[in-house]
Amino acid sequence: EITHGYPDVAAVLAGFPDGLVLDGELLAVDATTGRPLPFATLQRRLGRKAPDDALRAEVPVAFLAYDVLAADGALIVAEPYHERRARLEALRWPAGGVASGTALAPVQYLTTADEVDAAFLGARAMGNEGLLCKDPAAPYTPGRRGKQWIKLKRALATLDVVVVGAERGHGRRRDLLSDYTFAVRASDDDPTLLNVGKAYNGLTDVEILALTTRLHELTIQRSGRFHQVQPAIVLEVTFDAVQRSARHKSGFALRFPRIVRIRDDKPPHEIDTLARVRELAGDATATLNDGDDGDVPGSDAEAPNAERGADDPGAHA
Repeated sequence: EITHGYPDVAAVLAGFPDGLVLDGELLAVDATTGRPLPFATLQRRLGRKAPDDALRAEVPVAFLAYDVLAADGALIVAEPYHERRARLEALRWPAGGVASGTALAPVQYLTTADEVDAAFLGARAMGNEGLLCKDPAAPYTPGRRGKQWIKLKRALATLDVVVVGAERGHGRRRDLLSDYTFAVRASDDDPTLLNVGKAYNGLTDVEILALTTRLHELTIQRSGRFHQVQPAIVLEVTFDAVQRSARHKSGFALRFPRIVRIRDDKPPHEIDTLARVRELAGDATATLNDGDDGDVPGSDAEAPNAERGADDPGAHA
């Protein structure tokens, strides 16, 4: 129960009909422009039982609605999306968009690749991560939805990094070193390694098995499941954005990193530097994810239509 922490939002939602269940998201927003603010800003409101007027004014929060699960006290998840959307549009949404405290995420009906590209670029320009494409005939299905709902995001760039730590995975990977903490060089002249993230996706089972053998040989120190290793293995990683992060010594973290390939052709002294990370951070428009991996060893820190954030902060991705 978090209602007490958001009296500004609750007051607006109280005007909606009883028996209504909405699917949406709380966002910290710029009350003037409607742009989403970094997640780190919203964190200042999290857990507050009674935010004072000053904090509420400094960190405005709005509820952005994406979908509806129940109306008039009855579940409507089996209805096609276009009917659920019609129900949402029939509600009386306050004037002023997110500045009012709640708003309905905008939708575009798209039929060509060019239209999807334009919508995606518009969403990124507004500070969102991408689009959520929904089949107009799709029901509201919890969990995996196949191709009826598709998140559309694109990798920002790639970086060459060096593995400085490895951790055993889970499930069928519980005996393999499959989670890799990686770093960049402080500069071309300074070989100090600064962590910028952790990745565990992108490699095949054969590659992970081979890396496990190599990483055991490179292990310097063990702490539980975590192995600190000699910086000898270079990876090329891709990611959605670069975020500022107080939990990394570099001051930055890669959002949703994924391993592209093992760079046995590149020695560690040729990996990317912090300057390149800063450059990419300047180009990124991302919010801070509270799930950033820290520097502590072993820490786990349609196409038919698209809900987007070009006119509002509600990119559903």
